Amino acid sequence: MKKPDKKQTALPDLELREGQSLELLKALHILTREGKINQDSRRKLKQVNHLLQFIGPLLQSALAQNGGVCLVDHGAGKSYLGFMLYDAFLKKPDLQGQVVGIESRAELVERSHALAQQLGFKGMAFHHLTVAQALESEEIPAAVDIVTALHACNTATDDAIEFGLRRQCAAFVLVPCCQAEVAAQLRAGKNNMRATSSLTELWRHPLHTREFGSQVTNVLRCLRLEASGYEVTVTELVGWEHSMKNELIIAKKTPSAAGKKATQAAQKLNELLQSLGLEAMAPRFAPAN
Repeated sequence: MKKPDKKQTALPDLELREGQSLELLKALHILTREGKINQDSRRKLKQVNHLLQFIGPLLQSALAQNGGVCLVDHGAGKSYLGFMLYDAFLKKPDLQGQVVGIESRAELVERSHALAQQLGFKGMAFHHLTVAQALESEEIPAAVDIVTALHACNTATDDAIEFGLRRQCAAFVLVPCCQAEVAAQLRAGKNNMRATSSLTELWRHPLHTREFGSQVTNVLRCLRLEASGYEVTVTELVGWEHSMKNELIIAKKTPSAAGKKATQAAQKLNELLQSLGLEAMAPRFAPAN
């Protein structure tokens, strides 16, 4: 029996941003040609529009201070975020704005490049690279203001942080995805630590190892950013009913976060690594020099 199509809603029921390009939403296949949307696309639109509320002020601040802005989006996928950011804030001809998408799947890079040309979004560029490769790439502008990574899997979020720290970017907007590296280290050291520390009860069971490892990973990421002079905020991206990978990390480089606060964060980072038997992970989470 043929499965029924997912419920679609008509355009008037959508929560659209003022001035949002319907043609862009159709080109991204968020809307059908008739201007309708299914529930999966509605969730995607809700997430991206929510992110625009956080990233928009960062873009405008960089434009005001520097007269231009460069945002690099790691693990860009189909570049929903990049296109909608450009459409919302940077498409005016008098603005010096760049959005650079980094994506490891060549077909998505080619598709995004073609769409940018079709829409006349001259300030958008796309590169067929992994996040790790982008660290050494000379194709990407040396001066980067904002780094984003939306659901970049495994260690790609950490590579995006490394990329932004090397380029001394002003802000990060991150929605972490799975990362198994820390959980594997917790699992490997569990038996040795059980005799001396009751903390191992936090990850004694395999399910807890995975979940606790994910939580610890994001805590270490936040401490790394704080130890590098960033003010960090952690909040929800959208309601849990829309996505289980729901943690949104926003980090802004500020003078008030440097000095003593950064030193204290670095100390806490080292203490946490030692108390959990994760000393081998120190290079992964090392603060910027």
